[in-house]
Amino acid sequence: MAKDYYEVLGVQKDASKDQVKDAYRKLALQYHPDRNKSPEAEGRFKEISEAYAVLSDDEKRRQYDSFGREGVYQKYSQEDIFRGADFGEFFRGAGFGGFDDIFAQFFGGSPDRRQRRGEDLTYHVQVRLEDILQDSYKEIDIPRNEVCAVCNGSGARPGTSPQQCDTCGGTGQVQRVQSAGFARMVRIMACDKCNGRGYTIAMPCKECQGRGAVERKRKIQVMIPSGIEDGQTLRLRGEGNAGENGTPPGDLYVMINLAPHSLFARQGSDVYLETKVGVVEAMLGAELRVPTLYGDVKLSVPHGTQPGTVFKLKGKGLPKHGGWGKGDQYIKVNVEVPRSLSGGQKDLLKRFGSA
Repeated sequence: MAKDYYEVLGVQKDASKDQVKDAYRKLALQYHPDRNKSPEAEGRFKEISEAYAVLSDDEKRRQYDSFGREGVYQKYSQEDIFRGADFGEFFRGAGFGGFDDIFAQFFGGSPDRRQRRGEDLTYHVQVRLEDILQDSYKEIDIPRNEVCAVCNGSGARPGTSPQQCDTCGGTGQVQRVQSAGFARMVRIMACDKCNGRGYTIAMPCKECQGRGAVERKRKIQVMIPSGIEDGQTLRLRGEGNAGENGTPPGDLYVMINLAPHSLFARQGSDVYLETKVGVVEAMLGAELRVPTLYGDVKLSVPHGTQPGTVFKLKGKGLPKHGGWGKGDQYIKVNVEVPRSLSGGQKDLLKRFGSA
């Protein structure tokens, strides 16, 4: 399935969510295996459903637009790709099986099955401009679920073990048959007895109460790349919550929040500063000491400098994230006009104005 998702649904790359939904509805009803018995219908239905699951989700769509299908599969498992998309609205009342049934037919499971990898976690880290002048490390405390050391994640008391659910036979799913006239619909649902796990625990572990995981605070070192932008997210694989019954843990997403700076404003890798000079300095010229992220430097203000003049200090900005070199620092000069003058100062200015 290497086709472009937009081509699969027949929409433009700037298509709205409603346009994506309308395109999928039309194609899904055309290729649903309960309606279309042609040999290629199954594969085509799977293809358009995957395209819809990605393009209808803002985050997955951004990942796809940036890195393609391979990038989506690097970040999400196949179940995660389909999870969250509301396929039910397309099939309710249509007279044939819902998407859970189709998913089970294609992948041997259900997108809603509860036994899956651990949950992802999100953590916000605040950094200063000074913190991102070079790669740096921050230690954070993460409360997360970790595998129970007493039962090794089984959820069962030591000396006992989980038992296969006798209702679903260990699949975590049961079939529900509904009949309406001559129509017969089979739905695959999570087993009520085992909550979709596929197993039951007669004697739960006392430490984790049968969950197989306990909450712990863990210190984690996070590398903050130089020049990182406000709002960017770092992904730490396997540092999220523990999975159930030996399934892989989730990931930890660290979101970077840039603290406001008392002097500098940021735009990309460039920084901006405003400073004041007196009227006489602006007229006659002066040498100022101005702050940068790397320490104070001298700035020569030539005579006749006008209010709002901007000077550039090359290479005094931030490192370019993901690239080479540094940005620049821009300094806007505001000319400060005195609010009150002595009599002698007024006379001098009058003589200057009439010269």
